[in-house]
Amino acid sequence: MNRLTTPWGEFGLTRFPEHPRETLRAWDAADEYLLRHLAGAEAGQGDAARPGDTPTEAEPAGDAPGGVEPTDLSGTVVVVGDRWGALTTVLAARRLEQLGADPLVQITDSYLTQQATRANLRRAGVGGDSVRLLSARDTPPDRVDVLLIRVPKSLALLEDQLHRLAPSVHPGTVIIGTGRVTEIHTSTLKLFEQILGPTRTSLAVRKARLILGTAAPGRTRTASPWPHSYALPEGLGTVSGRTVVNHAGIFCAERLDIGTRFLLRHLPRRHGSEHVVDLGCGNGVVGTAMALENPAARVTFIDESFSAVASAEATFHKNVDAGTAAEFVLGDSMTEVPAGTVDLVLNNPPFHTHQATTDATAWRMFTGSRAALRPGGELWVIGNRHLGYHTKLRRLFGNCETVTSDPKFVILRAVKR
Repeated sequence: MNRLTTPWGEFGLTRFPEHPRETLRAWDAADEYLLRHLAGAEAGQGDAARPGDTPTEAEPAGDAPGGVEPTDLSGTVVVVGDRWGALTTVLAARRLEQLGADPLVQITDSYLTQQATRANLRRAGVGGDSVRLLSARDTPPDRVDVLLIRVPKSLALLEDQLHRLAPSVHPGTVIIGTGRVTEIHTSTLKLFEQILGPTRTSLAVRKARLILGTAAPGRTRTASPWPHSYALPEGLGTVSGRTVVNHAGIFCAERLDIGTRFLLRHLPRRHGSEHVVDLGCGNGVVGTAMALENPAARVTFIDESFSAVASAEATFHKNVDAGTAAEFVLGDSMTEVPAGTVDLVLNNPPFHTHQATTDATAWRMFTGSRAALRPGGELWVIGNRHLGYHTKLRRLFGNCETVTSDPKFVILRAVKR
C-alpha cells in the first residue's frame, strides 16, 4: 500500500484488485495538484517557460499556479473520472468535517474504480453513505456546485460526460479539470469551452496541469452525440454488414479495430448448446458473431466498463433474434462466472491501465478463464505478437498453439486438460 500526503492529512490507498506486490500507485501528480489547489495550498513552482516558447497541442499555455483561496466543498461536489478513488476518498474524508454537507458524488465508467473507491473509503474510515457512486450511464445530479474532472484518455468519453453534466452547472459552479500534460490538448480545452464555458489552464507542475473553467450563463445546451453506430465491412463472416452500437469511451468506438477484425475472420466454428464468454467484450461484436454463428449457444458478455456492457447489449439486441440466450455482466474478469461452466472464452486483453503498460489484467483474465472452463474447454486469445502471451498460456494451461497470425497479430488457443 502507498500513502498519499495531502494538505488534509495522509491516506493509505490501493488499486483494485489489491495485490501485495503492486508497484503502481492509486494516484499521480495530477491528483496531488488538484487537491493542493482545492486546499488553497501553494501549488509549487511551475515548469518554467523558455523565451520564445509558444503553446503546442500537448502543452497549452497556462497561468502561474500560485496560492489560491480554499474551495468551498460544502455544496454538491461531483468527481468525474477518478482513476482509483484517490480524489473521492480524500475529499469525502475532508467533508466529514463540514456538517450538513450532501454526499459527494463520484461518476466513473469503471467497475474497478468503484471497487477501489469502496475499499479506500473503508480504509480511511469514511462511511459508504458519504459518497454516491454513479456510473457514466447514470443521470448526474440536477445541480452541481463543484465539478472536478480527471481528464480521461478518451476524448469521446470526455465529450459525452461534459454534455451530460452541462445542464447541472450554474454561473457559480467551480469547474476544475486535472490531468497529466500529455493528457491535456488543445482539443481537450475546446470541448470544455464549447460545452461548458470559458476555460484557461495552469502552468505545468510535475508534468500535471489544471483546467480552470467557468459555466457560461444562457448557453444553448445540445445533446451528446453518443452513442455512435456504424456498419461493419464485408468479409467478417456472420457479422458482415451488421450494425454495431458504441457508447463513448469504449475501445475504437468510431471504427472496427484491426485486431478485432482479424479475430472475426478466424473465429472457431462451433455448434450445439455451449456456453461462450466474450471476455473484455467492448461493443460486443465478437460475442454477437458467435451467437449468429451458433444460435444454440449461450453467450456471456463481460467487461469492467459500464459503457462497454451497455454497448454490447445494444449491439446484441440489434442483430440477434429475440429469445437467443445472452447475459451481460459488469465485473472484474471472470470472478462472477462459476467454475467449470464455460466451453469457450474469446479474449482480446488490454495491455494498458490508463497510462501504465502492464500485463496484470491479461494474467487475471487468463487465470480466471482457466478456472471457469470445463475440462476440454478452450481459451482463444488475440494479441500483438510482441506481447508473448503464448509463454503465459503455456505456463498456465500446459499447452498453447498458434491458430493463425499475421505480421502484427497472433491468435492463440489453450485447452483446459
